[in-house]
Amino acid sequence: MLKLLSHPERLRILMELVDGEKCVGDLTNCCESSQSQTSQFLMRLKLEGLLEHRREGRLVYYRIADLRIVSVLQALRRCFC
Repeated sequence: MLKLLSHPERLRILMELVDGEKCVGDLTNCCESSQSQTSQFLMRLKLEGLLEHRREGRLVYYRIADLRIVSVLQALRRCFC
């Protein structure tokens, strides 16, 4: 899990999702990467079991699947943000 958190963009995506699910477009806007890169980051996090997704029409929404990560992210936010 810590290896996944070591990449700045993956960490930024997860920090955004602590507050609730978001669509790919919203996550792309908050990150400094293209939509294709953001999608790749999301896919990696999903494959590792940290994220889940749901489709609503053409939009795909992501949320944190492993709630243990929320505690880690909240601790990081308290210490460093």
